[in-house]
Amino acid sequence: MTSHEDLAVRFGTPLYVYDLDEITAARHELFDALPEEFDLYYALKANPHPGLVRALRDGEGRSCRAEISSTGELAAALEAGFDGSECLYTGPGKTLGELREAIGAGVRLFSTDSVTDVRRVGEAAAGHGVVADILLRVNSASATATSSIRMTGTPSQFGFDSETLGDLLPDVLATPGVKVRGMHYFPLSNAKDENALIGEFQHTIAGAAELARRLDIPLDYLDIGGGFTVPYGVPGERGHYPKLRAELEAALDTHFPDWRAGTPRLACESGRFLIGASGTLLASVSNVKVSRGRKFVITDAGINTFGGMSGLGRLLPVAVQPQAGAETESASLVGPLCTPGDVLGREITLPALSPDDLVTVPNVGAYGPTASLLMFLGRPAPTEVIVRGDDVVSASRIEHSRSYLPTAPGASE
Repeated sequence: MTSHEDLAVRFGTPLYVYDLDEITAARHELFDALPEEFDLYYALKANPHPGLVRALRDGEGRSCRAEISSTGELAAALEAGFDGSECLYTGPGKTLGELREAIGAGVRLFSTDSVTDVRRVGEAAAGHGVVADILLRVNSASATATSSIRMTGTPSQFGFDSETLGDLLPDVLATPGVKVRGMHYFPLSNAKDENALIGEFQHTIAGAAELARRLDIPLDYLDIGGGFTVPYGVPGERGHYPKLRAELEAALDTHFPDWRAGTPRLACESGRFLIGASGTLLASVSNVKVSRGRKFVITDAGINTFGGMSGLGRLLPVAVQPQAGAETESASLVGPLCTPGDVLGREITLPALSPDDLVTVPNVGAYGPTASLLMFLGRPAPTEVIVRGDDVVSASRIEHSRSYLPTAPGASE
């Protein structure tokens, strides 16, 4: 593979480098961990770069589908070669305008979170003279996960609460323009280990079977969500799931005896696992200073480049990849922005760094530029380079621009 140092010289920093071979390996590994009957959706929120999305669709072996939550992600999926019919459109706040655009582009499968959401999908579908398939996203009353990022079992903007779904179901089923095809669950994100993930999937499968039976919900399709893990911004390997396939098959045999014949059709979804380990962030040290006994290493990559979701309190700190045998010290790694919040790691272990040295942060293929405060303070977006082996496949940068709209009532350009 072309060295990071060479790429930094060629393209400058801050620089993201994405390895397509790693993405291909992650896709094969996750498909191998799932029963063959499963569809696998890639969640574009993790990284919508069309070159990376294309790698999850194309190539040898089984292909991912696309899980999208905006018309921007839809555009990225279409640019990557997906057809609208290969997309699952999710999100609790879909507008009528975006639904019309999505249906016009061929999207026919939507995860819905409320009666209002269902009605909007139906109105948009009817306007196009079609019927949209919907999944009812379910917010279960309980969950098995005690760690990781909980996405169910609590009050939430996501999904129908399982205990009140029965009261709402007549309105859902009576909505014109839609057909209920099944259910969608997403109980957790970034499970701490395989046993936690298996336990949550078993809980989901049992709960879906019970709810479908009790409420007589049509169940042609069941998406049980994700939770597959990879380190974020620190060294480490993707999670491994040697027991998952057998445990899923056993749970499905118990609760859905006809699942192998396609009743219901099944799906999982993943973002970070498929893409996270492919990315490396390269940044240059601008300055090293000491303030009242504490050392600060200032780089050209800040929260506008990486970690803009740090306000959620779950993505920091990063860990810099040291050279073998290199001397280390404790210091804060900060960015170039004019705010004290521009911190990638406080008092973390770093190599002994000097101005113009190159800093390397691993496992940043997911939740990088598009999950950051990209436009804050008007600094250029980082360059993103895609490589396969020694070949540079593409180099690009997101550009900021402002479009002016007509100001006079009824005026158009």
